[in-house]
Amino acid sequence: MTDSMPDFYLASSSPRRAELLREAGFAFAVLPSAVSAIDETPVPGETPASLVLRLARGKAEAALSRARLPASAVVLAGDTVVDLDGAVLGKPSDRQAAAAMLTELSGRSHTVHTALAVGRGQVIRQVLVSTEVQFKPLHAAEIAAYVATGEPLDKAGSYAIQGRAAQWVIRLQGSYGAVVGLPQYEMAELLAEFGVYPLWHTKIEG
Repeated sequence: MTDSMPDFYLASSSPRRAELLREAGFAFAVLPSAVSAIDETPVPGETPASLVLRLARGKAEAALSRARLPASAVVLAGDTVVDLDGAVLGKPSDRQAAAAMLTELSGRSHTVHTALAVGRGQVIRQVLVSTEVQFKPLHAAEIAAYVATGEPLDKAGSYAIQGRAAQWVIRLQGSYGAVVGLPQYEMAELLAEFGVYPLWHTKIEG
């Protein structure tokens, strides 16, 4: 690219989002502290999709207002929740909670909602990507062994589709990247609107 790109920041403490963004070829700085104070408790009557959109936007707004960024800076924030028949399954508080969530997901379909928010100054654009995932029936011993690995303890819904839990997925309809936490196509489209491109990209004029 011949034109200089604006400073780009990821407002997230998720190592998975940072890794995916880096693998896609973007250069960025991380602002995890700017979003650490966001209250992720659902509002009464709030749907899982509405919740994840609100949280993503709130994280972007927090980063833009608290981090003392230059006016041209672009911020990307995101959030992911698991929706089981309208109930939100967030990150488990401990191993017991993780096992309980996985028991609920066993042999059933659920929806993973990932929302992204990209902003500069007072302008914020958002997108919601929803993906349906179906698990095979899980034995209690399988769940216990998986929880013992520690993998589900910081994951929405208590599983990592990019990890060992991939062996449980019978069907996935939608975006694999969104289940991991960063839908690549939607992310790239939003960032392009703000003039942010991967380093390998050649900007197409006209």
